[in-house]
Amino acid sequence: MNAKFICLCLLVVAIATSSCKHKAPKKHETGILEVTNPIKKDTMFYRNYVSQIHAYQHIELRALEKGYLQKILVDEGQYVKKGQLLFQIQPTIYQAEMQKAQTEVSRAAIEYQNTKTLADSNIVSVNELALAKVNLQRARADSALMQAHLNFTEVRSPFSGIIGQFEDVRLGSLLDEGEFLTTLSDNSKMWVYFNVPEATYLDYMKQARSTTPIPLKLKLANNELFEYEGVVTAIESDFNNATGTIPFRATFQNPDKLLRHGQTGNILWPVALNEVVIIPQKATFEILDKKYVFVVDQEGHVRSQEIKVGAELNHLYIVKDGLSPEDQILIEGLRKVQNGDHIEFEKKAAAKVFAELELHAE
Repeated sequence: MNAKFICLCLLVVAIATSSCKHKAPKKHETGILEVTNPIKKDTMFYRNYVSQIHAYQHIELRALEKGYLQKILVDEGQYVKKGQLLFQIQPTIYQAEMQKAQTEVSRAAIEYQNTKTLADSNIVSVNELALAKVNLQRARADSALMQAHLNFTEVRSPFSGIIGQFEDVRLGSLLDEGEFLTTLSDNSKMWVYFNVPEATYLDYMKQARSTTPIPLKLKLANNELFEYEGVVTAIESDFNNATGTIPFRATFQNPDKLLRHGQTGNILWPVALNEVVIIPQKATFEILDKKYVFVVDQEGHVRSQEIKVGAELNHLYIVKDGLSPEDQILIEGLRKVQNGDHIEFEKKAAAKVFAELELHAE
């Protein structure tokens, strides 16, 4: 009976031991992981602002007189020079009015000369001579007015630029005075408008006291940089209280006429930073919108460390708070470890890590 009891006890102990061994978690093998140090250096990054691109001069061309459109001497998208004839409104009526006015000038001039001759001989009074002179001046003024109306039948380019789209303009159309014809854009240089936050505005005003303007870059819709740099040339007077921004205007030279009125782009505003801590983006992970890194001590103990990111570069973060260049951070296998783990690691020189990131960015 005692022997059976002892055998039963041994069997229970064996089963319990086997069960415990089965439930014990296995240690996750991480292998040898790489760590490196943050670097501290001077650098530059660009703030990005959505922008609207406007021609330096952009106007509407309208008919100045009523009449039938007799000639269209240009095409949409054509480059024209200052003073070039663009549209001709039928001038027949205005030519007739002009001839009538010139005839009246001739008549008034003859009358004035006859009256002057009589006045010199004391045959007529000085007042009659003055009246004849006034009639001549009025005739000349009417003639000048008719000449202006005749000139207005010709729509000429006020400056060199590019013709826009025609707005229902066809030969023979009856135009009213002031009717819209097309647009004209001088895009030899461009005005680029963008909204700047108040903090950036204050920093700019402090820096603007120096003699060197900030060179701005313009990224176009195809993500390529415009060949020429621009500078801030105007700031509007009021802040938008809803957005906390103020409109800036930058001027870019456009000698190749690549930029056109109405395009969009992004202003890249350079910001220079001195002695900032920089880490690879791949060394970070997020928890509830906060960024962390794994700091590894000399014994291989891992702890998570929250960081504050000041700016984002290509594959890099500028760390505002939370790390120093002396810290060792994990740069691979972040998903394999947890806070408090012990790992085997191999240290990789920071210069080599960042050189590889720059090569990848290119």
